Amino acid sequence: MAFELPKLPYAYDALEPNIDARTMEIHHTKHHNGYTTKLNAAAEGTDLEGKSIEDILANLDMSNMAVRNNGGGFYNHCLFWEVMSPDGGGKPSGELADAINAAFGSFDGFKEKFSSAAASQFGSGWAWLCVHKGGKVDVCGTPNQDNPLMPGVGCGGHPILGIDVWEHAYYLNYQNRRPDYIEHFFNVINWDKVAEYYAANK
Repeated sequence: MAFELPKLPYAYDALEPNIDARTMEIHHTKHHNGYTTKLNAAAEGTDLEGKSIEDILANLDMSNMAVRNNGGGFYNHCLFWEVMSPDGGGKPSGELADAINAAFGSFDGFKEKFSSAAASQFGSGWAWLCVHKGGKVDVCGTPNQDNPLMPGVGCGGHPILGIDVWEHAYYLNYQNRRPDYIEHFFNVINWDKVAEYYAANK
């Protein structure tokens, strides 16, 4: 079955003023849609047909750039939309909060580490919060559309929160002020959804 562009769980303008409606619309209908279409074309007629995106990425031949770039772009954006909400912001609670405090000393410690990974990613890429089996969490960054599910890419584990720092994610509103975009991203993080991903993958 071909991969499909997911519907957003909120309207394009729902994350304003943190992320503007025009950026969300272009990002979803052009960029994410493009990755989805090209992933399907790259997988068609190969042994990747019918496999889940997680299975494809975990067993990826990293020299297959069509699947690496477009499969990563498809998966990364599916996660990105889900971990944001117009009712987001605040801080995590429960087991996820305990794991973050254990790994980073405090929520502020996590925020500093995550923001630094996002701000210091040269060119295009992502910053991630990942969970490992056993519940430990850590932060890493990846270039382009790579992600921690791919072999040998970075922190490993399962991504449960990601921020897109490609310029198309923020340039209309923030221009070259990536740190401002990162700061405003924290206002829309859906910590309930991140906690769901944490519980499912720890």
